[in-house]
Amino acid sequence: MSPARSGRGLGLLTGSLYEATYHGWVTPIAKRVLLAAPRGYCAGVDRAVVTVEEALELYGPPVYVRKEIVHNKHVVTTLQKRGAIFVDETQEVPEGATVIFSAHGVAPLVHDEARARSLKTIDATCPLVTKVHHEAVRFADEDFDILLIGHEGHEEVVGTAGEAPENVTVVEGPDDVAGVEVRDPSKVIWLSQTTLSVDETMETVRKLRVKFPLMQDPPSDDICYATQNRQLAVRQMAPETDLMIVVGSRNSSNSVRLVEVAVEYGTAAGHLVDFADEIDPSWLEGVTTVGVTSGASVPEVLVRGVLAFLAGYGYKDVQPVVAAEESVLFSLPHELRRDLRAKSGGEAATLRHDAGSLH
Repeated sequence: MSPARSGRGLGLLTGSLYEATYHGWVTPIAKRVLLAAPRGYCAGVDRAVVTVEEALELYGPPVYVRKEIVHNKHVVTTLQKRGAIFVDETQEVPEGATVIFSAHGVAPLVHDEARARSLKTIDATCPLVTKVHHEAVRFADEDFDILLIGHEGHEEVVGTAGEAPENVTVVEGPDDVAGVEVRDPSKVIWLSQTTLSVDETMETVRKLRVKFPLMQDPPSDDICYATQNRQLAVRQMAPETDLMIVVGSRNSSNSVRLVEVAVEYGTAAGHLVDFADEIDPSWLEGVTTVGVTSGASVPEVLVRGVLAFLAGYGYKDVQPVVAAEESVLFSLPHELRRDLRAKSGGEAATLRHDAGSLH
């Protein structure tokens, strides 16, 4: 490199970054990782996963789970090895067997199907999703048109819409607003899927309100605290990062949103990976700062794997970026707590709030 030019390069032998100055001096550039906090498991996911683990311990395998308990490949595979059987439909569960409903919730029709097959049901729906279900029922009873902002076909949206199918219209995003019609513009309310991008949801709401000025807001925020906190951390990190690695599965709505938020707020590149071995070393070329976070259904053990991988490429300085503190815990489903108490004579197991031990 000419001494009259300055810039960055990658050492061919060491993989280390260097900087050439005007005088031709070469100085090392410190590599670092910005590690988001909070990240990973939220209270609803923790509750759902522990529900399956406790059910397997209490009843013995197999225990059936309708849909993936949470949207994470590692979690599902691990629970399968322990004896959980994941099915797409209630009809796949043998009559009289135990079935767990996933954290994303189900429509009333699914409960009816389970009763018809004499299934023992355990409802692991996240309480924050259940809150949205209750809102849908309440406003449908008052004959409102309900504009449900969310991804068509996502299990959470299917479950919420199923509470009041005659009243609910799914709105996927700002581009759908022009085609939305309601019966009475004075009786309209919007609700949302809990795992959406906060910014995109608010843009959709803004456009809906232009079209329906009397549209009401939900009684409380529908996008869950964990989704908002994880996005907030990424928004703070993104301008300082050359690369954002989000640990999460591709069918995880909140994990996909984290990549989108990172790019929107300034990171040069963002990638979603299930495991550390999916990281392409070429992504690290010329990169000084790597941001790392994980979706709300990701156990911490997977994040540790990513940090170990990055350390092998010289990114050993890990700096936390704390956007919020979380202390929310949900109790286990009442059906499971009842059976655990009957067996032990005491209180049911407590949740651990972090599933780093799930491996």
